[in-house]
Amino acid sequence: MTRRGHVVATVVLLVALAGCAISTPPRGAARLDRADRLAREGAWEQAVTAYGEYLRHHPRGEGAPRAAANRDALRALLSTRAEAARLREELAQLRAELARRDSDLVRVRQESDRLKADLEKLKQIDLKLERRR
Repeated sequence: MTRRGHVVATVVLLVALAGCAISTPPRGAARLDRADRLAREGAWEQAVTAYGEYLRHHPRGEGAPRAAANRDALRALLSTRAEAARLREELAQLRAELARRDSDLVRVRQESDRLKADLEKLKQIDLKLERRR
C-alpha cells in the first residue's frame, strides 16, 4: 500500500470510529430512558427503582446527576402522597368522631330541655300545694 493509501485508510478508519463514537449512546442510556419513561407514565415506584438501578451501575455516568435528582424528587412525591393519604384518613376519623359528639350534644340538650320542663311542672305543682294550705 502506498503512502497515500495509508493516509486514506487512516482517514476512513478515523471517520468510521468517530461515527461510532457519535452514534453510540452513553452507557446505561437504556436504563435511564426506561426510568424516564416510567416517570412520565406515572409508574413512580418503578421509576424510583429504575433510577436506582441506573445509579448502581453507572454512579458516575453522564446522566447520574439527573437520575439522582429525579429519583429524589419522586421519593419526595411518593412520601408526600403517602402522608396526604394518611392525613385524609385521619381527617375522616376526626369527622366521624365530631359527628358522633355532635349527636351526643343534641341528645344532651334535648334531655336538658325535658328536665327543665319537668322542673317547671314541679314548681307549678309546689305552688298549687302551698296555695291550698
